[in-house]
Amino acid sequence: MKKLDIAQELSSNAYPGRGIVIGKSDCGKYAVTAYFIMGRSVNSRNRVFVEDGDGIRTQAFDPSKLEDPHLIIYAPVRVLGNKLIVTNGDQTDTIYELMDRQQTFEQSLRTREFEDDAPNYTPRISGILHFEDGGFNYAMSILKSANGNPDSCQRYTFSFTNPIAGEGRFIHTYMGDGNPLPSFEGEPKLVGISGNIDDFTDMLWTNLNEDNKVSLFVRYVDLETGAVETRIINKNK
Repeated sequence: MKKLDIAQELSSNAYPGRGIVIGKSDCGKYAVTAYFIMGRSVNSRNRVFVEDGDGIRTQAFDPSKLEDPHLIIYAPVRVLGNKLIVTNGDQTDTIYELMDRQQTFEQSLRTREFEDDAPNYTPRISGILHFEDGGFNYAMSILKSANGNPDSCQRYTFSFTNPIAGEGRFIHTYMGDGNPLPSFEGEPKLVGISGNIDDFTDMLWTNLNEDNKVSLFVRYVDLETGAVETRIINKNK
């Protein structure tokens, strides 16, 4: 698989929707996670990321303008023991709760489907990092409709063991803008990861479409010490 330039992937797509990046820094020292949200409607754009314990949650920037919290207010990132969960919806809580009861990532997601936002039927994308013995592995999932037909839910899980330094995977909800919005296709894209957390954060934010970007979360976890660095950027300030 060809390694893609994530800056180019973002800058050439006006509306990838919500996206997850997971991988390892080019120095090999850090596990890297990023999650961004975009919006076309006033309701979707009226959001910020705020820290919530070890994770984050979405919050209305202007509560008076919040029309419908359904599908837009949730906890994208939570930590369960030595696992970091990141998703584009309230399935974060499903994964957290069911894995806490000894179910697997994949088993947890079998209880969920794509979002009920006809006619888009937005895919639910999820990722999980498992840290152990100074290293980590990760998995990504997408739950999507059958080419826009809500009668069938298609479930795909991708697992990555012993990640390569300087490489990551990128999955997002939409192939691009449209009406209805076309769901992501294929396996998570292989992308390069380089620079420190500030460089990587700045690169992602700069290349997201200026009109549609809303918020960005980036986390670097030191694989040797477990130390965590997090960056959050909100367009609404």
